[in-house]
Amino acid sequence: MRWIRAVRRGILAAAIVLAGYSGVAQRPVEPSAEGRGPLTFVTAGDLTRYLSPLVDEWNGGHPGERVTLVELPDSADETRAQMLSELRSGSSRFDVLNLDVAWTSEFAAAGLISPLDRDRFELDAFLRPVVDTATFDGRLYAVPYVTNAGLLYYRKDVLDAAGETPPRTWAELARQARTLAPRHGLEGYAGQFLPYEGLTVNVTEAIQSAGGTVLRDDGTTVAVDSDAARAGLAFLADGLREGWIPAEALRYKEEESRAAFEEGRLLFLRNWPYVYTDANGPGSKVAGRIGAVPLPGLDGPGTSVLGGSNLAVSARSRNAATAADFIAYLTSEPVQRQVLTRGALPPVRASLYDDPTLVAAHPYLPILRESVLAAVPRPKSARYDQVSLVVQAIGQDVLALRDTPEEAVRRLTRELGAISGGSRSS
Repeated sequence: MRWIRAVRRGILAAAIVLAGYSGVAQRPVEPSAEGRGPLTFVTAGDLTRYLSPLVDEWNGGHPGERVTLVELPDSADETRAQMLSELRSGSSRFDVLNLDVAWTSEFAAAGLISPLDRDRFELDAFLRPVVDTATFDGRLYAVPYVTNAGLLYYRKDVLDAAGETPPRTWAELARQARTLAPRHGLEGYAGQFLPYEGLTVNVTEAIQSAGGTVLRDDGTTVAVDSDAARAGLAFLADGLREGWIPAEALRYKEEESRAAFEEGRLLFLRNWPYVYTDANGPGSKVAGRIGAVPLPGLDGPGTSVLGGSNLAVSARSRNAATAADFIAYLTSEPVQRQVLTRGALPPVRASLYDDPTLVAAHPYLPILRESVLAAVPRPKSARYDQVSLVVQAIGQDVLALRDTPEEAVRRLTRELGAISGGSRSS
């Protein structure tokens, strides 16, 4: 299960070459009077190969409204850049876009995707927080398609042997990582600390898990100057300074950290739900000896960042009515079930998390539901890419012990304020 590679991020390249589109068949450009006709559905690479059968099923029932699937590169940053370049050129090639939840505000603010009619979709059947990722400025601009939330993985055998329960607070995690891990030749704790989008997620989760936030919901008010933000950054910095976060974790993305855990080198790991099945699979040295719980926080359970993707309609689409129908199809209960069982992606429909058959096959679902319901979106901003780069750069300096949490908060306040052009909140 390697779908997580579709959410990997590096620093955005200065130039993006669009030669990869040359093999895409062109569809007729004239729409019907009702906005109906063929569509192009664009997404990051489908690494589990579950999407084509879903598109084929749609096409079998809609011969006059066939969907062409376009897969962009694995790298999320490249996918975003190619989507933006195509839409900003005025092209109507893309109709339905599978957007990372963090991009929805940016695409909406730029006028690249169209507002949607809430009544057209069964939003009440979705997990409540995921709908918020699809809104901007009070309007629905996309429909949630898959979701995600971070979990804390742990060596159940190690904690059981010590008569310990999984940590619910940072203090408990730090104590266990500092004392139990060395007894078993393990490192204590790791997340995704290389400067890329994963570091933005980890830093944001630390701030939120102490009760803070980076930006207010308006996307312009900077709110990071708080004791909570300082506490969240100090949690990470202290881990590096005291050694229960290994220095090697500064080079970890999702897959590097997963590999370290599966090779039996870590007591605790923050990562996405795909690790549960992977770490219990063939080749894992810790199979059958792991557990997963919601992320811990300052004084109790923490707050994950919401991951996942949303489906949006290009503002240039000439067949928007068909596009809305296709989105309703992809977010229907039968298809969402296949998104989980065939695509290994967490669905957005709440009822699936209580389905006994699905829970038996995917035991982490109840824990994931709990984490998703407590999770919040990443900062909503029309300039999210710039916001993320600032958080990465300053977060890296904190983890490398070049900046104190106090210095980092001052820098974040100043630099995020310059990007958002908004006010400062205390």
